[in-house]
Amino acid sequence: MGKRMDEAATALSPVGDGRLRRFSAATIAHYNRLARAFRDGTRDHDVSQNYAALLDAIEGDPPYAILDLGCGPGRDLRHFRALGHDAVGLDGSTEFVAMARASSGCDVLHQDFLAMALPKTRFHGVFANASLFHVPSQELPRVLRELNAALRAGGVLFCSNPRGNNEEGLSDGRYSCFFNLETWRAHVTAAGFSEIGHYYRPPGRQRDQQPWLATVWRKA
Repeated sequence: MGKRMDEAATALSPVGDGRLRRFSAATIAHYNRLARAFRDGTRDHDVSQNYAALLDAIEGDPPYAILDLGCGPGRDLRHFRALGHDAVGLDGSTEFVAMARASSGCDVLHQDFLAMALPKTRFHGVFANASLFHVPSQELPRVLRELNAALRAGGVLFCSNPRGNNEEGLSDGRYSCFFNLETWRAHVTAAGFSEIGHYYRPPGRQRDQQPWLATVWRKA
């Protein structure tokens, strides 16, 4: 499942802070520029399998405090709030933050993934649906540790990322990492999580027609 990289930058060749900021800025600018089209194109996507994977893994009685990491226009925030959960969004795009606040009524943090300031032990679950693949691999250990610290004891991290053969770099104007299961598992385990399970999406297709890898983790 090879991906076209506009500019490669792998974990074997670390880049400086300046290039990291440029990669992040390019990704955020992409989503700001296409925010309305993205909202209209994804509002009806069926991610009920992913909702269930997160909520079913959280221990204790609801309502839960949930961080929607990379909340985009707010589709998933609306879902979690409708179920009665205390949902908080986070996104680097000013356009998405405004959309998510207006459409969900939830608190939405305007933060770059590479410069987050999260409350400690605040959340029962983190929902990272199609978001963490934008974090360069050299920064991923730190970001995952920050998410671990934001979770309560036994809290759950859900991730869904496009998979590949560990390609990384600028792809269609956005910084993207396309990890296989083994590489992704190594990163998340090293950050203090234990795996609950994983699956490929969309459901009901042959594996070569399932470009998304979903994984569920518990804070150790």
